[in-house]
Amino acid sequence: MDNKDFDSIYNRNYRRSFLFAKSYVHDDMAAEDIVAESLVKYWKLISSGETDISDALLLTILKNKSLDYLRHQAIQHNVIENMADIMNREINLRISTLEACDPSEIFSKEIRKIVKETLLTLPEQTQHVFRLSRFENKSVKEIAEITGLTVKGVEYHITKSLKIMKSNLKDYMPLLMFLMD
Repeated sequence: MDNKDFDSIYNRNYRRSFLFAKSYVHDDMAAEDIVAESLVKYWKLISSGETDISDALLLTILKNKSLDYLRHQAIQHNVIENMADIMNREINLRISTLEACDPSEIFSKEIRKIVKETLLTLPEQTQHVFRLSRFENKSVKEIAEITGLTVKGVEYHITKSLKIMKSNLKDYMPLLMFLMD
């Protein structure tokens, strides 16, 4: 080639090089970058005095740069797909976990455990009065007759046990209010 001027090489080869690259990469900006890099490389080879300078060389440079771009795109797409798969699995796991969640069952077990453990810390008479009141639905008067306590004594034991229960169940009160509403 006799003309080693970059402008003339650029003007003579840009359009067909761009159309070639774009036909494979399907992205105008990427095709422009590929053509610019290829024409610079082609011009440097011409300037260096390479003997086998031809349009086939430019086409080979364009082909290789386009292949590099497409391979890079394939890797990026695979990474994005893998990330999307991971995110989908995580979302599906959260969905299935949330669907399987039964707050009333979870909390009722925990609450029953706390009530049972709290009852064991109370004096025997207070435990007995609480069980009659809350588990057997006996009235204060009936409990007084069963235990031989006065009505005021029964009320005292119920109040005492409820105060301790309320304290031990304080973390569940908002939930209990929510569930009872």
